[in-house]
Amino acid sequence: MSEPAGRSTAGTEKSPREPKGPVGAPEVSGTGAEMTSVETHLGDIFDTIRPLAPTELGLSDALGLVLAEDVTADVPLPSFDNSSMDGYAVRVQDVATASEQHPVTLPVVAEVAAGDTGAYALPEGASIRIMTGAMLPRGTEAVVPVEWTDGGTARVAIRAHAEAGQALRLAGGDAQAGEVLVAQGTMLRPMHIAVIAAAGRGTVRVRPRPRVVVLSTGNELAEPGTPIIPGRIWDSNSFMIAAAAREAGCLAYRQAIVPDKPEEVLPAIEDQLVRADLLITTGGVSMGGEHDVVKAALRQLGTIRFRKVAMQPGMPQGFGTIGLAPPANPEEKHRRRIWRRPFDAAAEDAMNSPGPVEHVPIFTLPGNPVSAYVSFQVFVRPAIGAMQAYDKLGLEMVRAELTTPLRSPAGRRSFLRGVLNRKSGRVEPLIGQGSHQIATLGKANALIVVPEWVVATAAGESVDVLVLP
Repeated sequence: MSEPAGRSTAGTEKSPREPKGPVGAPEVSGTGAEMTSVETHLGDIFDTIRPLAPTELGLSDALGLVLAEDVTADVPLPSFDNSSMDGYAVRVQDVATASEQHPVTLPVVAEVAAGDTGAYALPEGASIRIMTGAMLPRGTEAVVPVEWTDGGTARVAIRAHAEAGQALRLAGGDAQAGEVLVAQGTMLRPMHIAVIAAAGRGTVRVRPRPRVVVLSTGNELAEPGTPIIPGRIWDSNSFMIAAAAREAGCLAYRQAIVPDKPEEVLPAIEDQLVRADLLITTGGVSMGGEHDVVKAALRQLGTIRFRKVAMQPGMPQGFGTIGLAPPANPEEKHRRRIWRRPFDAAAEDAMNSPGPVEHVPIFTLPGNPVSAYVSFQVFVRPAIGAMQAYDKLGLEMVRAELTTPLRSPAGRRSFLRGVLNRKSGRVEPLIGQGSHQIATLGKANALIVVPEWVVATAAGESVDVLVLP
């Protein structure tokens, strides 16, 4: 049974074991005291996130979006009786004796093609040639498939009898007027688009794609494609997280690298607010480092919570919202500014006013690439679903048998990279579980979930596995 990430009660049997030669998360100290659970952090995120306001879009732009209304049939589907095959409209008694040895021959008095809106009536003792989807002539009781005939145009020899209702599609046979065709909260796939179009709707109310802006921080970062010197690395996080956001259905934008200068962090974020429904930063949030520039810059806003989450990788997490100040003058109405308390007096008045204040959610993820990726899948991906009022965007969870033993630090939930074989129902933990080891991440198709109270798991045991998209 599939579950969204963070909603699972993965690992309920408290039975740690000590298998020989395990692989898994590097050993760490601490038992999880003063840490926040994965569920609590995710719950706080869900309590904060609000769905985006619905918008009306044409069907060509609605694929992959979440429906914000029930789509009902205004008229029966189909709206008129029609033929399901190419053949001949007949009355049943006129072909009752037809057989291969003794065909019945009838005159063909008319022909009706699909889209012909003329009014036709079928006389007794005659036939009307008819095409698939064409409206049935009045008096039609069955359609004899052309394969049962000689295909005549003036007269037709029919070699088999037809039962009443043969090859007829009656009005309302697919859906009755007023019936719900696609329910609110459905993520629209091609078949849903077809149903909505068949109901005559050219537009539909949906939740828009969240606009996500991703920023990486760090003096050590360089743009891929440029030369580097010892002590520098190419930025992979912002490309990875932006790609993951697109994979989750967002419009994602990657901003240039932000250096480790606290005074540049807020202006860099402020510049992106005009195109952001959600902000994601990576780096600058470790516990206690003097270069944690993201934490230092955002703490002054008083709306971002930084905490240790009982998980590995991905312990340092930050989440909150950025309040948006009103424009200082009419010329700035298209510019979005951060409410900086207590320095922005005009914004302070707006925040204390009874009217609604706009807030943009922000995730501050760790800088190690594997930590950032796991944090996105566990926390950000479900939040993106919540922004669309959709609770099925979390990763699929399955059970699988371990191929080798593994270990995990006490008091933390481990998300270990592995290769899942769905056919065999087995999962192999990968060697190299450090949070910096991105090459191993590229080989994984799953995350093995080890509960907080389990420190070691033997080969052959069944474990929870999150399937990577």
